[in-house]
Amino acid sequence: MDDHQSIVDGYLYRLSQAPEIEVIATLAYGDELEPALKEYPADVLLLDVEVPTSPTNSNPYPILHTIPKLLQLYPDLAILVISMHTGRGLIRAVVEAGASGYIVKDDRQRLQDLGKAVLAVASHGVCFSDKALKSALDKQDEPLSGRQLEAISLCASYPNSKTAELARKMKIANSTLRNLLSGAYLKLGVQTRAAAVAKARETGIITPDSSVFHV
Repeated sequence: MDDHQSIVDGYLYRLSQAPEIEVIATLAYGDELEPALKEYPADVLLLDVEVPTSPTNSNPYPILHTIPKLLQLYPDLAILVISMHTGRGLIRAVVEAGASGYIVKDDRQRLQDLGKAVLAVASHGVCFSDKALKSALDKQDEPLSGRQLEAISLCASYPNSKTAELARKMKIANSTLRNLLSGAYLKLGVQTRAAAVAKARETGIITPDSSVFHV
């Protein structure tokens, strides 16, 4: 979702280079999101921060309210934010709201590889521009929380399980589990579930893989 057609056209061109990706809708107003997702179920949603709420309300839509609401309605949806804004507070708030990534619009490399970014978050990973990553990781020295460790431990034990299955085991919402995992990825400095498990085992914060001891 972006209200500048030239930017939308650029995204469409880059995404067209990834045959695995099908663009099903483009939107210019925040109020269009829920009706569009209801009509066109999607795996990944690209959001800009500063988009008008509606044709009659030029104020930016409430992204920090919208992201949690959409994830509650569509637990399997991955949200990737693309924005010119680099404020640390906003980036952290967007991530804490449940976004799986944040790309800064002047990050040419990430935008040129937009298809890869979309596929990464669609596969339960995360994707950040370097500028955004530094802001999101300003507390990177903090250890993983108990719930984050629990989530990573479950991922290690059930590597083929979907998010919904793992969430049921923890008795939490899908979106809550995704937030736990995204936060863990950031703290571990990785972008995928498999890499998080490997890093957690390497650093000794979860049970190691017993198969490595077998001859």
